[in-house]
Amino acid sequence: MTTTLSKTRSTLLITAAILVLIGAAGWTLSQKAGAAAPPPAAATSAIAVSTTTVKQQDMPIYLTGVGTVTSNASVTVKARIDGQLDKVGFVEGQDVKAGQMLAQLDPRTLQAQLAQAVAQKAKDQAQLANARLDLQRYTTLVKQDAATQQTLDAQQALVNQLQAAVQSDDAQINFAKVQLSFTTIQAPISGRVGARLVDPGNIVHAADTNGLVVINQIDPIAVVFTLPEESFQSINAALHGNQQPLGVQAFPRNSSIMLAEGKLALLNNQIDTTSGTVQLKGIFQNPSHVLWPGQYVNTRLVLGIRKQALTVPAAAVQRSQDGTYVYVVNADGTAQTQAIQVANIQEGIAVIDKGLTAGQKVVVDGQYKLKPGIKVREDASVAGSGSASSAAAKDTTAPTPAAATTGASK
Repeated sequence: MTTTLSKTRSTLLITAAILVLIGAAGWTLSQKAGAAAPPPAAATSAIAVSTTTVKQQDMPIYLTGVGTVTSNASVTVKARIDGQLDKVGFVEGQDVKAGQMLAQLDPRTLQAQLAQAVAQKAKDQAQLANARLDLQRYTTLVKQDAATQQTLDAQQALVNQLQAAVQSDDAQINFAKVQLSFTTIQAPISGRVGARLVDPGNIVHAADTNGLVVINQIDPIAVVFTLPEESFQSINAALHGNQQPLGVQAFPRNSSIMLAEGKLALLNNQIDTTSGTVQLKGIFQNPSHVLWPGQYVNTRLVLGIRKQALTVPAAAVQRSQDGTYVYVVNADGTAQTQAIQVANIQEGIAVIDKGLTAGQKVVVDGQYKLKPGIKVREDASVAGSGSASSAAAKDTTAPTPAAATTGASK
């Protein structure tokens, strides 16, 4: 009996020990599992982004194009008569004034012709004076019946003939003076002369094609540029809606620093059907010669000003297959997508037509980490990291013609 009780106790003790070991192993496993689970706070941590507020400001409405600087006027100075070039009165590359002497031809032949015409007039005037005296005598004799009427009529005809000869002499003198004036070649316009094309001592001819020198007017100066034909209606509406000429701005091809600002002088009277563009010309004051003939420039035709437009940085604008949108930060710190309508993007600023109100906070950097409803926090260090979509938005520095046209119609 005693032996049976001992065996029973041993069995119970072994069973209890096994249960204790199983419990200890389960507690250890549960502690390890708890240590491996993420803390609840980590699951709800806010995403670091950079934000800004929607602003209202006046924004210019403009169309961009590429143009070429041309002289406002260009004249090839030529000799109007044949002769030997005695001297030049300009320095190559020098600014000249209208009326300034540029070249002098040998005047001696034409001076002799002028003297000959003057002498011929003096001769004819003397004959005319004598004929008039004879006419007076014949008139008296006819009254006294001492001469016939035919003689008087013949004398009157001679006087008229000599009067015409004197008038012809005056014309010859004027012609000789004009021809003589052509020996002094003057600048027809103010501008800058180029290279001298003929040296003194050469014989020049009125039929020469090259001329003596070319004068280009560079102050004021012109910029000729083109815009797509789709822009015509916007330009036409702006021209009729403004009392003053539209403004034109010129920029270097590789910089955003404005070179000069002028006025629109020409909207060509037809659209080029070959290229589908319309040609325009702006006139610029150019005292510092920052614009030079032949220079390529970027141009902006300012159509007007959009008053108190809603604007955000271009980097805030995101694009998807459904259109453009931004991430708006709500009062509770969560980010939500907001569909928007962009009028145009210029100089890194997007003009918003619909979808936003002034003062709203939008995300400009860090959008690639966001989903609708997620919490965000402001972190300036995020600025500059960006995403593929925001980088694309930043690269848009000028409006497309369609976008600019849309802006102009507002």
